[in-house]
Amino acid sequence: MIGRFVLKRLAIAFLQLVGVALVVFFLIRMLPADPVARLVGLNASTEAYEQSAHALGVDQPLWQQFLNFLGLFSNSGQPGLLQGNLGVSWVTNTPVLTEIRGVLPVTLEIVTYSLLLAFLVALPLGLASARKPGGIADRITLIWGMFAGAQPDYWWGLLFVFVFYFLLNVAPPPMGRIDPLLTEPHMITGFMTIDTLLQGRFDAFVSAVHHLMLPVLTLVYVVSGAIVKMVRTNTLRALQSDYILYARASGLPEAQVARYALRAALTPAITLIGIFYSVLLSAAVTIEVVFTMGGIGQYAVRSILAFDYPAIQGVVLVVAFVSLMIYLLLDIVHAYLDPRIRY
Repeated sequence: MIGRFVLKRLAIAFLQLVGVALVVFFLIRMLPADPVARLVGLNASTEAYEQSAHALGVDQPLWQQFLNFLGLFSNSGQPGLLQGNLGVSWVTNTPVLTEIRGVLPVTLEIVTYSLLLAFLVALPLGLASARKPGGIADRITLIWGMFAGAQPDYWWGLLFVFVFYFLLNVAPPPMGRIDPLLTEPHMITGFMTIDTLLQGRFDAFVSAVHHLMLPVLTLVYVVSGAIVKMVRTNTLRALQSDYILYARASGLPEAQVARYALRAALTPAITLIGIFYSVLLSAAVTIEVVFTMGGIGQYAVRSILAFDYPAIQGVVLVVAFVSLMIYLLLDIVHAYLDPRIRY
């Protein structure tokens, strides 16, 4: 039964990706911008402009450009999206997929560690505040959630740099993913912490963890407040539900009753984490700028400013694909926690 559930979700995800591909291709070409003039310059001759337009393929009808993009009845001689090719960047003349492979793991590493740590922090705090409403833990989480969400993440990042690097000198300068005096490990997974361990570079591993400290701390501080509130609210609702009251009246141990309430509170909290994950894939660009990380957010901004259509399309499609896979994983977890949604 769970296999059928997953196959159905995969089919829906495929249709959503097709829709995203259609929208992103035609939408960016409706913008009042001339990418050819941006590349060749405003003072270029007519011949140079036409040659560049022909080389980029934008002198062809729009429907033919879309077929070239898909790799279906293409007259460009190059594979397209259906063959796993996202095209070549108009600015760097490098395959877009190669460039995204270099920048996507940077953002994934920051976001994954941040949300994992935020969940580990928010879960016990939310449970503690729900068990004793109005207590110390409840008051701390309330003030924390309101205070952390009142300022943007880049402001907290700059503040943490000032405090932990400039004043306390316990954090490294915001200059990339690793100490500039160390050589970066060969890319295997793209996660600096994992690649350094796989290659036995323990000095580089310590440096990578050290450089991740502030960006991860910033995101944990910003997003954990909302997760704590979600866990607290749903735990309170579960504790006041009929089946929990019946379990207590039946004399079940308090630990078992707490597990029932926790299971009911986990589903919305995990959903919120999945939403945060998808949002932060692109919204973490401010953190990447503050800490000079060079993730996919910065890559997307550079591509937009340069009118690099293949790179823009590639970023949107890859982020959409990752987001859909995250939601698929969430659906599977929800189906495990609540078997009723499998049907």
